[in-house]
Amino acid sequence: MGRIYVVELEGRTYRCRFCDVPLALADDLLCRSFQCHQGRAYLFSNVVNVMLGPEEERVMLSGLHTVEDIFCVCCGQILGWRYVIAHDKNQKYKEGKFVLERWRIEEDVAEEFSLDSHPGSSDADF
Repeated sequence: MGRIYVVELEGRTYRCRFCDVPLALADDLLCRSFQCHQGRAYLFSNVVNVMLGPEEERVMLSGLHTVEDIFCVCCGQILGWRYVIAHDKNQKYKEGKFVLERWRIEEDVAEEFSLDSHPGSSDADF
């Protein structure tokens, strides 16, 4: 196996829950209301640090699709899938998009949201 090159992302990101490698920017999140067999999933316009599996036909809740499973380039865990072809014309917007299963990813908390806190102080002190 060759050397693994990991693309680093700046800003709020979603990361692999298993190895912490960055996968997608929060700005590339299109929809949070997708469902998969394990629960919630998110639709992204772009992801990085993934490998694509072979194309296969899959019947999903929204109909027949040609998809490729996506795997973490670092740890090899399956993360979700990529829509290659949507056979229903109402589902064409999914083509080329990526679905990451929510339980397999973690959202980074940006430093800009951290608040300065003073140990030992609370609202009750006033």
